[in-house]
Amino acid sequence: MIHSKLRSIVLLVLAEMAAMSLWFTSAAVLPDMVREAAISPGRQALLSSAVQLGFVVGALFFSISGTPDRFDPRRVFAISAVLAALANATLLVSPLGGDWAIAARFATGALLAGVYPVGMKIAVGWGTRDRGLLVGLVVGALTLGNGAPYLSAFIGGAAWRPTILVISLLAGIGGLIVLAAGLGPHHARSPRFNPGAIRLAWTDRRLRGTYIGYLGHMWELYVMWAWVAVFAALSFQATLAPDDATSLAKLTTFLAIAAGGIACVVGGLFADRFGKAETTIVILAVSGTAALLTALTFGGPVWLTVVLVIVWGAAVIPDSPQFSALVADAAPPELAGSLMTFQTALGFALTFVTVQLAPAVAALVGWQWVIAGLAIGPAVGIVAMLPLRRRGGTAS
Repeated sequence: MIHSKLRSIVLLVLAEMAAMSLWFTSAAVLPDMVREAAISPGRQALLSSAVQLGFVVGALFFSISGTPDRFDPRRVFAISAVLAALANATLLVSPLGGDWAIAARFATGALLAGVYPVGMKIAVGWGTRDRGLLVGLVVGALTLGNGAPYLSAFIGGAAWRPTILVISLLAGIGGLIVLAAGLGPHHARSPRFNPGAIRLAWTDRRLRGTYIGYLGHMWELYVMWAWVAVFAALSFQATLAPDDATSLAKLTTFLAIAAGGIACVVGGLFADRFGKAETTIVILAVSGTAALLTALTFGGPVWLTVVLVIVWGAAVIPDSPQFSALVADAAPPELAGSLMTFQTALGFALTFVTVQLAPAVAALVGWQWVIAGLAIGPAVGIVAMLPLRRRGGTAS
């Protein structure tokens, strides 16, 4: 059983990493696309935020239809990943920044809703006492996958089409890999979305605090992932040539997101030992502080900005799996699936707004103020999570 569990989790992690590399493909190559064609700031933002909106729609569809429960979740994962890879590949033939490109990004996000949540469902079927670690491994894989396009774009330079092609192929292969994974002894059907669970999300103190903490986390997360490369490139241009600044920004962004992937595993270990709420509070504090310090370095020493962006990247994500685990712990078993789905839908709906607004606000006040403003989310999250600590009388 141990061997089967290890083998299945390893395959799942590899598949998740490959498939979720589709998320930031357009963001990674956006500077190179803009050099080739005039894409308005609004269209640039839509290329990223359309993925978030598609994910919200897809998550609700998969939950309401009960597709991951009615069919083998490995097949749902595989089909979703392969179709998402095909949708992403259409960027190679779509007009840059046009309606078809944005529609392709929306479709990619909707299909990835059959990858990320379904992957978590497969993972938690392999254990209960190590749930924080298991979910952390999946989110860590997602994080490393999100960073992959930036590494590919760094290696490929200004040639953005090979990045689209390589990432699409990897995602398709990842979808096939998951078919070789097994389902654990705790695998069970999760309920379909229950609208009645929404009321409980706001009347139960533990769930309400976790929801607010998660929204504070999501306020920061996807703006950082989608736009930190732009921030870094502009900052580096104070002392570097534009091409060198853009190249270094891609590499820095990859390292930052990769650091977050590793931190998810470490965070899961700490959460299982010291408490999930306690772990999220510490991570939110580090992340918010890193955002403020990163903003202060804009236009300053390149090395300092690089270091702080990597530290920020390591802290911006490892609390995410623990919010999901906290909801699962606090919810009635028959409503856990509905409440986790609603939490995810709210969080990604918020990211659609924040990712879309970020460049517009930056055009008015500058990217350094946008980055500094992201610290508001972790601050709100900390306040919401403080009452949920173990010594506050609730399990975490």
